[in-house]
Formats: sequence, C-alpha cells, structure tokens
Amino acid sequence: MTSSHSHAGTCVQVRGVDGGAAVRDSKNQGGGYFVADRAQWSAFMAAVKADRFGG
Repeated sequence: MTSSHSHAGTCVQVRGVDGGAAVRDSKNQGGGYFVADRAQWSAFMAAVKADRFGG
C-alpha cells in the first residue's frame, strides 16, 4: 500500500507480512525491501506518532 500522503512518489510502500511488515521505496520498487518484525514495526510507528523524527 502507498501512503495517501505520498507526493510525486517520494514515499515508501508497506505491506503486512507474517510477523511484521515489508517496506520498500516507492520510487525504486525493484531495489528490494526490508522486513521489520512486529516489535520493530510497533516501536517505529510509536516513534513516528510521537514526532521523534522532527518531521
């Protein structure tokens, strides 16, 4: 799924997989992906929601 906040392809795509999430660059879909387990993904999302990245 691509974020509804994606602008001109400058976003990531995330797909739920067994035990976590697979993430790839929406501009370079053939460039591979990484997988975060549930705990890693939950920690990342909590940090995003807490604005820990200053965005």
